[in-house]
Amino acid sequence: MADTKREIERKYESDDSGLPDLTGVPGVETVVDKGVAHLDATYYDTADERLMASSVTLRRRTGGSDAGWHLKFPVSEGVRDEIQAPLSDTLPDELAALVRSRVRGVELLPVVRLRSDRDVRHLLDADGRLLAEVSVDAVHAERLSGGVGDAQWTEIEVELADGGDPALLDKVDKRLRKAGVRPSGSSSKLARALAETAPRKKSPVTGDPVTAGDHVLAYVRAQRDAIVALDPAVRQDAEDSVHSMRVATRRLRSTFKSYGKVLDRAVTDPISDELKWLAGELGVDRDREVLSERLSAALDEVPGALVSGPVTARLSTWSGDSPGGASARLIGVLDSRRHLALLDALDALIADPPLLKAAGKKPHEVIAKAVRKDFRKVSGLVGRALELEPGTDRDVAIHEARKKTKRTRYAAETARPALGSPARTMVKSMKALQNLLGEHQDSVMARQTLRELSAVAHAAGESAFTYGLLYGREEQRAAAVEAELPGAWDGIKGDADAL
Repeated sequence: MADTKREIERKYESDDSGLPDLTGVPGVETVVDKGVAHLDATYYDTADERLMASSVTLRRRTGGSDAGWHLKFPVSEGVRDEIQAPLSDTLPDELAALVRSRVRGVELLPVVRLRSDRDVRHLLDADGRLLAEVSVDAVHAERLSGGVGDAQWTEIEVELADGGDPALLDKVDKRLRKAGVRPSGSSSKLARALAETAPRKKSPVTGDPVTAGDHVLAYVRAQRDAIVALDPAVRQDAEDSVHSMRVATRRLRSTFKSYGKVLDRAVTDPISDELKWLAGELGVDRDREVLSERLSAALDEVPGALVSGPVTARLSTWSGDSPGGASARLIGVLDSRRHLALLDALDALIADPPLLKAAGKKPHEVIAKAVRKDFRKVSGLVGRALELEPGTDRDVAIHEARKKTKRTRYAAETARPALGSPARTMVKSMKALQNLLGEHQDSVMARQTLRELSAVAHAAGESAFTYGLLYGREEQRAAAVEAELPGAWDGIKGDADAL
């Protein structure tokens, strides 16, 4: 069984490798010497260092108090989530699954061995509680593959205790800097080891996006990276991870459609089909979860005297309430050959993009035109919806307008680096319109579900009164959106003129 731990730490270097006296750092009452631990860690990665490219580290370590397999994902600067599994000869399956989106079918190899003599101090408060652990690590790094030689250095590491106040790290930092200790130039021991033992390579030529193709590919790359990076979070049922991955798939599909003059749709359309499949799989549980939350919240607002029959229980049964954790079905999707082939296809597209003639033109000539074209489609659909009488036809028209609004929003997101303020305004407007139209669609779906639940309750001999009450309230919510839409649209429809 793997355990997850939030690691908050800072790393430092010192010319004399010394640790200044930390007694008297505000909040620190005692510094306790915990002796020296001898650590031996082997780090694993693919031959092309896919894990390191995304700042993920995987190691098998012996020695110290936490011997075992450690997998670390970046959260923010100086913050990582470390997932630990017991020591074994081979990589545990649960950790292998968490790196599958990055590794896929490529073999994991031992790339670096780090042996460290760790001199540990504990910083305690007046009550003897652990505030932070400070260590001086004498490190010897040996390259095992993909490079040559070894390296040695000494570093100071300050790691906040579980549940500790991050402000303490600033206080320790101030004391260390005053003593001449400086922040490390490397994000991790592995990064430094790889850098100091790597074969010399010619630096790649990089630069800011220049052409329309550069901007579109930068956005595509960001969404591909999001799908890959969110895979472990989805497996661990992290909050909002499924929704975020689904949004990334939608952004990619929209980009391929909006910028069909930049990327050849003969290549991107088959990938879009697979992205649609993935989004559908991600939405199986997500859509019902969102709708269940809406109906439950609405039911909570109903006075108890108006709740007739086992409405709460029936709603719970419909929603499929179950213990937390990603479903086996969804994990199966992420492990499937089809999903991994989709990731490979995205990699191939980015590595060798199917650029058309327009890709080489200036962004203002291509990207602005694409956004305006999408906006015109939104305008036509909103106009049609406003002309229709309330009812099914208007519901369908509003839903279609919502889908095109999303597409225009994502096209404008792609355009922001190139077009600046006009594109940012368009993103903001489309997001507001999307939320408004989304509220209407959520009401449509809620009413459909309430009709179904009412029919089931009636067939079981239960009162359908409360379902009808909720249905009426949802009708009012939809009517409020429809009343608000003309004014909202009047405030938006001129935004494309600035592009």
